[in-house]
Amino acid sequence: QLVEYGGGSVQAGGSLRLSCVASGPIHSVNVMGWYRQASGNKRNLDAIISSAGATYVDSVRGRFTISRDSAKNMVYLQMNNLNPGDTAVYYCSLAQRTEVYWGQGTLVTVSS
Repeated sequence: QLVEYGGGSVQAGGSLRLSCVASGPIHSVNVMGWYRQASGNKRNLDAIISSAGATYVDSVRGRFTISRDSAKNMVYLQMNNLNPGDTAVYYCSLAQRTEVYWGQGTLVTVSS
């Protein structure tokens, strides 16, 4: 089970930090990530993190930072310099073995 929190409303240029906690059996080899889904759009990747490091899509590189605390089974997304285009529901994901798990999502709204 994945639970996200930390979403909310912020003005353009502001920052938010999303958190996600995973519970249940966690394999030592896994990939955690953050995706977003804007209204009427498909779910798109923002960033992933594994033991090999972090990867970002171009639109968030330099503004967002993904990090994790494996001991706590948590992953974070620090979002800086937000703009209205970042408005979306943000989902945490956990990929391990052959399964992908999703959280329920947390809404981020950025006003101009």
